[in-house]
Amino acid sequence: MSVHLIKLCVGADSVEDLEAWVRRRADENAKGAWGRVSHHVTRMFPRRVDALLDGGSLYWVIKGVVLVRQKILGLETVVGADEIERCAILLDPALVETEAQPRRAFQGWRYLRPEDAPADLKKSARRAPPELRAELAELGLL
Repeated sequence: MSVHLIKLCVGADSVEDLEAWVRRRADENAKGAWGRVSHHVTRMFPRRVDALLDGGSLYWVIKGVVLVRQKILGLETVVGADEIERCAILLDPALVETEAQPRRAFQGWRYLRPEDAPADLKKSARRAPPELRAELAELGLL
């Protein structure tokens, strides 16, 4: 059974900010061993690797609301300049918009059960700007 991760998207104020970040990372990685993937480095290495690689995604919380996810493609151990091992989460560069789901702040990443994950946004709902969907979710109207 698959499981997902959820993480705060620190430094991004919008889905567009995240898209730009993902595009830059994918362009940089295309020249290296990972190929055209995005990645995010985190301090802790997940223990539920098999479940994450069985269809898991990383759900991003932007300004207190889950709005988008990326499919997890792999997990790699990387060593920083400080010689500390960390985990690089390799991600599909395609962002999948989700229904807006408010989330309180937390540190690091958390596992997210599939039944607790927001559904992918239907094409007809994608016309609403992410910021509007976030505000409606905060007001409890979505």
